[in-house]
Amino acid sequence: MPKLIIDNREIEVPEGTKVIKAAEKLGIYIPRFCFHHALGAVGACRVCAVKFQEGPVDGVQMSCMIDAQDGMKVSTADPEAADFRRSVIEWLMLNHPHDCPVCDEGGHCLLQDLTVAGGHGIRRSKGRKRTYTDQYLGPLVYHEMNRCIQCYRCVRFYREYSGYSDLGVTGIAGRVYFGRLREGILESPFAGNLIDICPTGVYTDRPSRYTGRRWDFERTPGVCIHCSLGCRTTVSARYRQVVRVEGRFSQQVNRDFICDRGRYGFYYADRPGRPRNGRINGQTVSAQQAVEEARDRLQRITQEHGPEAVGIIGSARSSLQTLSALVHLCHTTGWQGPVFRNTWIAGAAADAAVRALSPENAFSMREIETADAILAVGADPVNEAPMLALAMRQAQRTGAEIIAIDPRPLDWPFDFAHLACRAEEMEETLASAAERLSASRRPVVICGTEITDDGIVMQAADLVAGLRGSDKRAGLFCTMPQANSFGAALLDESNACAADLADRIETGQIRALAVFESDLWHVFPDRSRLSTALEKLDLLVSVDFLDTPLFENADIGIPSLTVFEAGGIYVNQEGRAQQVRPAHTGGLPIAAAGLGDHPPRSFSPDVPGRDMPAAWAAAFSLSGQAPPETDAQMTAWMRDNFAVLADLAHMEADGVRLFAGRKVSIPDEAQIPEKKPDQFLELLPAPTIFGGEPMSGHSQCLRELAGLPAVWMARADADRLGIADDDRVSLGFENIEVTLNVRISDPMAQGVLVVYRHPDIDWQPAPDGKRIFISEDQIRRIEKA
Repeated sequence: MPKLIIDNREIEVPEGTKVIKAAEKLGIYIPRFCFHHALGAVGACRVCAVKFQEGPVDGVQMSCMIDAQDGMKVSTADPEAADFRRSVIEWLMLNHPHDCPVCDEGGHCLLQDLTVAGGHGIRRSKGRKRTYTDQYLGPLVYHEMNRCIQCYRCVRFYREYSGYSDLGVTGIAGRVYFGRLREGILESPFAGNLIDICPTGVYTDRPSRYTGRRWDFERTPGVCIHCSLGCRTTVSARYRQVVRVEGRFSQQVNRDFICDRGRYGFYYADRPGRPRNGRINGQTVSAQQAVEEARDRLQRITQEHGPEAVGIIGSARSSLQTLSALVHLCHTTGWQGPVFRNTWIAGAAADAAVRALSPENAFSMREIETADAILAVGADPVNEAPMLALAMRQAQRTGAEIIAIDPRPLDWPFDFAHLACRAEEMEETLASAAERLSASRRPVVICGTEITDDGIVMQAADLVAGLRGSDKRAGLFCTMPQANSFGAALLDESNACAADLADRIETGQIRALAVFESDLWHVFPDRSRLSTALEKLDLLVSVDFLDTPLFENADIGIPSLTVFEAGGIYVNQEGRAQQVRPAHTGGLPIAAAGLGDHPPRSFSPDVPGRDMPAAWAAAFSLSGQAPPETDAQMTAWMRDNFAVLADLAHMEADGVRLFAGRKVSIPDEAQIPEKKPDQFLELLPAPTIFGGEPMSGHSQCLRELAGLPAVWMARADADRLGIADDDRVSLGFENIEVTLNVRISDPMAQGVLVVYRHPDIDWQPAPDGKRIFISEDQIRRIEKA
């Protein structure tokens, strides 16, 4: 490894390390604009100049472009280098507007910092400043091109790192312009990262514009809970309200970036309709009154009809604290549950994934970036786990072959081979595609659990085991439906789904139901059956922070705290448990409490809206027990009461991995998916990045990106049915009819209709999680007026 001297201090670094990175290891910060450790070096800004005094390189050079070599002696403070950097700052400021007081980047602007550090304070040029016309780039990113210093970070991230091409650079010399060919909404679901990566204020956060400076915010490390990946975030709150979420560096999970759903999906926490008071039979009461009333009525039903007359339903979007508290609640009371599975098939697939993962075969996203071959089975990363797509993109950039086995029309930001097949063909296709991994050394198998069954997950796990047995560094990566699906599978003892409890309600076995942070109207397959079953209950209790139809129709509604107020532990799809701290103290936002943007002009020792419990605390209260008083006590309680959570004692900054400890293999009796009948098409509901996830679906800025609801079909099917792209069709199913626009795709399985979840589709076409087949006669083309 080369040894060099930087500012009279010797250091030894690995081969290929840039001088700018070698200086960082010594704690020496060399100014930079264009250099970013995720993007690498490009040498565009010229502000990282240093003086090479001895060695194979001589004179003033750019430290981001020179590899460290033996014998180098480098000075960052040499007068010649310092004068060069000062000149760079001056010419960058030549056309830069002096709008720091109204720029959202002001206060954490790299250009602002280096201008002050370089001593530049007076503009010597008397000429007019160059100006540009800004573009509308959509509801998320605000464009101010006059602030640009031509560092090229934006286009390098957007085009090279994330793989999208609708934003780029035009012009030459002093008229270089960064934007779109025509203004419009940015196509990339990672566009919000332009805000973080821009060293000035060219791209700023549109929804949080003018809400405060960085020093005004309570800034707290967080974890995104809008998919199963558990990306690290930084949460900014002000006046008891979350106003901004940014990406936070994680070596093993998301590196520097997050997707736009994770960045803008937080608006559910402070939306006007959020439950903040308890409800008893439609009457508004305090949250504590609602808890006490629910406890008393549940105990009466238990005394009159036995503990089996009460059922508990939980949700994989809840924290590990809530999930474990619900298990404890059922243990101590004898109540039925808790049930964490929405459908049996999806629950079985997630459970198989948890059992299949082990410390040896579970890969992180960082390890996916180094793979030389990737086989994705029944997984659509862009829509299910967006940051996984970025990790796959980095692998593809270094030569990895990527193969997808999926019936849906996949639109990924990199080249891949799409083997489109229906569910009953997936097992055979997977077996044949596995041969293409034989020449690789670091293969990864990615398996989804939303449209696959447990048999496919087991087959993927056995494939990885076989590859590892042939001396390959093979790994398994399973995407899951929700943020804590892994944690729910670890703690699930009932192996039941919501439909099982519905059976018991219909037969009168269950007379009271308590639902914790689950919107049954959103996840239950048959809404007509659900409505009928709930009407038979003597008592329905809903504990939630979302204003769901279930909460509104419950006999007792108990408002709960969000992750920003209560914190929690979430276990991502690789088994990594990560601690989330509260972002603020909770309570009604000042904008609501003061009937405007000014704090109320009355004073009180109490914070309005602070009496809401965390869901896990409500679970303890329903059992008549006092909940642990602090987060540390709650974590210790979980370790002591659940053997599978014992490793929480070793929680570190990067989290700690939890595993079920049991291997799986394909059983002889594995269920074979039913075959599609002739003259029928399979209707496949599928997740989508914007609008399909319940919490982020409350963000208005993301709903604007959801587009119109549509049904996708293969071109061969459309031609046979006489349907063209952008036609409108009526789909009839189970006495329900819905009208959708048609989107035709060539690379998707024939005989399949894909309907992506959408906030405007109030329709759940999946009875009991089974496959749905629609007769071609039930697809009716609507003539245009």
